[in-house]
Order: sequence, then structure tokens, then C-alpha cells
Amino acid sequence: MDFKKMNQKAWDLRTEAHLEGSFYKIDEFRAGAQTLNEIELALLGDVKGLDILHIQCHFGQDSLSLARMGAKVTGADLSGKAIEAARKFTSELNQEAEFIQSDILRLPEKLDRKFDLVFGSYGVVGWHPELAPVMQVVSHFLNPGGRFILAEFHPVVWMFNPDFSKIIYPYFNTETFVEQIGYSYGSDKIFIEAEDVSWNHPVSDVLTAVLDSGLEIRSFREYDYSPYPIFRESIEGSPGRFTPKETAGLIPLVYALMAEKQEP
Repeated sequence: MDFKKMNQKAWDLRTEAHLEGSFYKIDEFRAGAQTLNEIELALLGDVKGLDILHIQCHFGQDSLSLARMGAKVTGADLSGKAIEAARKFTSELNQEAEFIQSDILRLPEKLDRKFDLVFGSYGVVGWHPELAPVMQVVSHFLNPGGRFILAEFHPVVWMFNPDFSKIIYPYFNTETFVEQIGYSYGSDKIFIEAEDVSWNHPVSDVLTAVLDSGLEIRSFREYDYSPYPIFRESIEGSPGRFTPKETAGLIPLVYALMAEKQEP
């Protein structure tokens, strides 16, 4: 099974659907809306003048939001369709950013630079069977003293069935999940005839991979809400904070960490 080829096809098709859907609020983005959320903004702080690598950037909304904040941004993604769309947005919005189509593990072959900050946002870790090689790449691209910031959906989320009434999947990384996409979270209009491949990584896998890559964890927090209404029955407890109706306030939905590369 060539999972990277399968996932590249899946995300090419998802990109086409997402550009037509309402989830990403593209018209608002074009008008200047910020797509970064309070969770990651609190960790990012002032990014003006920083050289930032955004891994698995999809079609670049968060990347270009960082550019609007004054950062010098390079985005990378497996999907060629996503990178094509990101470049079009960059030109259309008269922003400065670079976008590279690449599997993250091959990115060092295509990009010979170091960065002040590597950023990953929502939907990063689950597409890799093992996290150690991914975090080694993250560490490779950081300058000494540089930071890695990751905001991600909590692995507990992926244990439940769609209406959060029953646990049906393991918390630990013991299975490979091959799933028919159908209607994507980003569009309920286009049916996607493709499969994707993913893995659920417990928090311990993430933290261990980060530490083993030579980074020092400075902050780790868990949140009982999601900034996105991705659940079948979502409750918006306060503006921009969504929870499944069945488990509101009971389980973690998102985590965020900041780690730093030490001086040699």
C-alpha cells in the first residue's frame, strides 16, 4: 500500500472540494480575515520579521495570515493542488510567501534553509505512521534557539464514532486506518471518490518524538474545545469554541505545544 500516493490523491481532491465549500470562508479571507485561532496565536506571539516554515499548510490560509502579521513564510504540503491554490492566493492577495510541494520527509532535499520557527496546525501528525522522522525534520530546519509550535486535534477525538456516543477506535497507535472519504469536512457538496490512510498517535508519541529530536518542550496545554465546528452535532459554548453535544466539557479536543531547539 503506497499510503503517501493515496493521501496525495485524497488531498488533491479535498483541495478542489474545499475551495468550493464554505468551511474555509474564502471570501472573508480574501477580504483580510485572520485564519489563525486564539490557541496558536497565544504561542506565536509577535512574529514580525521571523522566518517561518509552515508544514502541511494545505492551501496556505494560515501561512498567509502569518505573512500578514509580518513574518517571512515558507509553506510546504504534500498536495500539488493545494500548493497551486496557495500560490494563486499569494499572487491575488499581493502577499510575499513561498510554497513548496513535498512530502515532509523529503523536504530537506528541496529546501536548504534554516528557520526561526516551524509551525504546524490541525491535521499534521495523523498522516504519518511514525512521528520520530517527522520531528527530526522539524529539528533539522530550526535555527538554534528556534521554536516549534504545534496546535493539533487531540487523539481522544479520534477514538469516538461520529456522534461521540461510543468509543470504537484505540487511543494507542495500534491500527492503520484506511477510510473512504465521501463528503469532506470542508464541503458537503462534492462527494470524493478516494481513500485516505491515517494513524492515531497518543500524546506520549508526540512528546517523545519531539524530545528525541533534540527539542526542549517549553509549553504543553490541552483544551476542551475545538476552534472548528467539525463535529456532527456541535455546541458553540462561547464564540469560536465548539464541542460535541454528547461530550461537552468532558474530554480534551485540542492540544498545543511549544518546543525550542537548544544552542549547540
